[in-house]
Amino acid sequence: MHAAVIKTGGKQYLVKTNDEIIIDKVNAEKKKVLFDVLATLSEDSVLMGNPLLKEKAEGEIIEELKGDKIRVARFKSKVRYRKVKGFRPQLTRVKITKIP
Repeated sequence: MHAAVIKTGGKQYLVKTNDEIIIDKVNAEKKKVLFDVLATLSEDSVLMGNPLLKEKAEGEIIEELKGDKIRVARFKSKVRYRKVKGFRPQLTRVKITKIP
């Protein structure tokens, strides 16, 4: 198993080559995306960055999509205050093509 821990959008993901992950929307004009690598893992060793490794992981954008609708409600008891908002997050599906 050759895997890496990448960082994007304030979140970390454990990925392998040819994995498809859904991340927050990436504003990229091209189809290729580079990710910061925090650590790489193989059968016999672990390489940790301080805080990042010099190499970058590569990914390919497959599609841009919308997530499920999220409903946010505010409520204050005894004062008849209720407010409901909702939104659908913008997401990107990415296929990991290369891990250092």
